[in-house]
Amino acid sequence: MAPPPIFIATLQSAVIGALSNILAQFITAQTAKTPFTISYPPILQFFLFALISTPPNFLWQEFLESSFPAYHIAPTSAAVASASASNEEELDDEARTGRLVEPRLNKGNTAIKTLLDQTMGAAVNTVLFSVFMHGMRAAMAGAGGGVRVENVDWVVVMGRAREEFWGILRAGWTFWPWVSLVNFVFLEKVEHRNLVGSLAGLGWGVYMSLFAGK
Repeated sequence: MAPPPIFIATLQSAVIGALSNILAQFITAQTAKTPFTISYPPILQFFLFALISTPPNFLWQEFLESSFPAYHIAPTSAAVASASASNEEELDDEARTGRLVEPRLNKGNTAIKTLLDQTMGAAVNTVLFSVFMHGMRAAMAGAGGGVRVENVDWVVVMGRAREEFWGILRAGWTFWPWVSLVNFVFLEKVEHRNLVGSLAGLGWGVYMSLFAGK
């Protein structure tokens, strides 16, 4: 039995998250003209964040699609012409050959989904990213490769998340709305949208890895 789409999407995102951090480390080494050596803690952090954040994002995309479907069924132009001419023979032929109706993009729903995704969705993801990364960094600092939650000063973590919130959100608005539009306009299945989002996330993940490494 094939694994559920949400599992595949989560695994894809986790692998891409880890790969994006490796690429960011390589770019940093090349820019600084230093030998490239892999640091595993940030790779683990990006891998874990993708594992945690992808399932709720998958469900969020399903909710948006079920609430505001991107496509609705509408008569084809040929069917409209046949109906206008009261040509029953042509209508019957179009029905037999599957040319009576067709999926048509709902522009209003697409605009609503993009707006919700880039406001509510983006805001929640930005906060979760900052809190998780700063929290994990503090928990792993001086832990000898382990994770010590008691080392985390959550007041400091939340303060840093507030400081960088608008910067990350504005940077995302120059990139993710276009990804959302491509997803909503051209792709009907949520798993396909998550794949495109994950591939786009490779580039975004490199940017965020460089941002998180500052």
